[in-house]
Amino acid sequence: MRHAIAVDGGNSKTDVALVREDGEVVITARGGGSSPQHLGVEGALAVIGGLLEQAQDELPVEVAELLLAGVDFPVEEDAVRAGIEQRGWAEQVSVDNDTFAVLRAGTDARWGVAVVCGAGINCVGVAPDGREARFRALGWTTGDWGGGGDVGRDAVWAAARSEDGRGPKTVLETVVPAHFGLSTPSELAEAVHFGRIDGARAIELAPVVFAAAADDAVAAGIVDHLASEVVALARVAITRLGLEDEPVEVVLGGGLLRHPTPGLLSAITRGLAEVGPTITAHSTSAPPIVGAALLALDALGAAPAAYARVRTQLAAIATAPVAVGGGENG
Repeated sequence: MRHAIAVDGGNSKTDVALVREDGEVVITARGGGSSPQHLGVEGALAVIGGLLEQAQDELPVEVAELLLAGVDFPVEEDAVRAGIEQRGWAEQVSVDNDTFAVLRAGTDARWGVAVVCGAGINCVGVAPDGREARFRALGWTTGDWGGGGDVGRDAVWAAARSEDGRGPKTVLETVVPAHFGLSTPSELAEAVHFGRIDGARAIELAPVVFAAAADDAVAAGIVDHLASEVVALARVAITRLGLEDEPVEVVLGGGLLRHPTPGLLSAITRGLAEVGPTITAHSTSAPPIVGAALLALDALGAAPAAYARVRTQLAAIATAPVAVGGGENG
C-alpha cells in the first residue's frame, strides 16, 4: 500500500506524519520550527529530516506534501523541493505555503479562502477551477498588519499614551504592564529599553487585548482593526478570483483566529457580507497537519473513506500533550 509524508512547518513548531493511502496514520512526530525564512532551506530540512528518522524504513515514499511558513516565492518553493529531491525522501514532491494547509483542513470543498493569523498574517484563495490568489505576507514591507506582534505592540502603544495623556484612557494601561509583572507602562518601557524584557514578547498580549475588548473602547478598536485586515485580505482574494457571487467559505486559522471571540467573528462576518451575499466565515479547530495529510491523500488519489480516517487520527494526535511518535513539543 502506498505512503505519503505530510509536513506542517511553522515558525515555532513542525508536525510530520507518515500516512498510508487508506488514511492510516503510521508515524507522527513534533519538533521545533522549520520555516526556511528563519532557518534557511538546509536548516529547515534538517529539522524535518530529524523528525522523519522513524520513517527511514519506509522511505522513499510516493508523495511528500510540505506546507511551510515563510515559503512565499516560487524560488523558495523550488529550493525546498530541490533539497527534498536530493535527499530522496519521495518520488513526487509538493511544496507550498502553510496557508494551503489551513484551507484544506477547514473545508472539504477543496476551494475557498483561508486567512491565517498567528505571529503574522497571510491569506490564500483557491477558485473551483484551481486558480489561486496569494499574498507575499512579508510584514510591513508588503503592507501587512494583524499578527500577534502587531496586536501586542498596538496595546503597548495605547497603554503608554493612556498613561501620559496623549491618548484616551484605557484599561490597557493597567493590564498590559501587569502581564509582565509590572505596574505602569513607564516601567514596561524602561524594562524593554534596558533589555530586562524582550520587546518581541509583545506577541503575548493578544489574548489580553481580546479579553479587554468587551468593556474597553481602545482594546475594541484594536480588535476591530484586526477584523478589518482579515476582511481586506479575504475581499481581495475573492474579487481577484471573481467569486463575489459564489458560496465562498472563508476559513480562519492560526493562533489568533482558531478560537475567535464572538466580537471578532461578528465583525469579520459583517465585513464579508459587504463583499458578497453568500460568503461565510468559520474558524477551524483542525490542526494544519490535517490539511497537509489531506492534500497528500489527494495526490495519492485516495478513496473517500481515507479522508475521514486521517482526520480522526490526526486530530486526536495533535490535541495530545505530546505527539505520538516522540519529538519535542514546539
